[in-house]
Amino acid sequence: METLQFGEVKLHWLNGGVTNMDGGAMFGVVPKPLWSKKYPVNEKNQIELRTDPIFFQYEGKNILIESGMGNDKLSDKQKRNYGVNEESHIDSELAEFNLTTDDIDLVLMTHMHFDHACGLTKMQDDRLVSTFKNAKIYTSEIEWNEMRNPNIRSKNTYWELNWKGIEDQVKTYKDRIEVLPGLHMIHTGGHSDGHSILYFELGEYKLFHMADLMPTHAHKNPLWVLAYDDYPITSIGEKQEWIGKGMAENAWFTFYHDAIYRAVKFNDEGEIIDAVKREK
Repeated sequence: METLQFGEVKLHWLNGGVTNMDGGAMFGVVPKPLWSKKYPVNEKNQIELRTDPIFFQYEGKNILIESGMGNDKLSDKQKRNYGVNEESHIDSELAEFNLTTDDIDLVLMTHMHFDHACGLTKMQDDRLVSTFKNAKIYTSEIEWNEMRNPNIRSKNTYWELNWKGIEDQVKTYKDRIEVLPGLHMIHTGGHSDGHSILYFELGEYKLFHMADLMPTHAHKNPLWVLAYDDYPITSIGEKQEWIGKGMAENAWFTFYHDAIYRAVKFNDEGEIIDAVKREK
């Protein structure tokens, strides 16, 4: 379990499962000879993308960023199509802290696509129930509305089985919310209409969780956006603003999907100058 000491807070990456998605889709119009130099690709043109929530304790709260892939949520066809060969081990990993999913107080959801939200619910006695039954679940108002009323495109990723059972726990916001002192969720749009990022500021320490605007370290270039992005021009503008701010502030950038790095810092030239590497 990799960790990052961030001021007084220690971040832990939990094993939430993995997908292997088409590299071309993940890098959009960027030619493969360019992106494949930055991120490994297999013979099926797939890249490994972790779905590993970040756990930390702050202000007396047990907090998760994202929820993982969950367990027993996908059909065999879906597992094949999404390259899922490992599901969540969050229960056993929380046990290392003498905690269970019932002890989670806050779940911060940057957006509600299936690979982020499958861990929010589980089957129990043939019905869907909340995995984190005592938690407040934060996501943007736009995201929550589209999650429950997807359009012809988004219905492929916003699934009823990922929101049925958590309706009473969801807390929404419009533009920005300070969940706890210094811990902000900021609506950006781009990847999805309701997509948000996290900005964590503890005195001199700064951290950005860019979620799927920068799902891996190889997506740092503002123009390298996903074919999955609903609003790619918005993604480009938001990446320019927030990655630029993070680099100027010597901030950490954390990842949910990156199979190589858990967190990185960039210098002014965009080179990695510090990192937490994922242990295979």
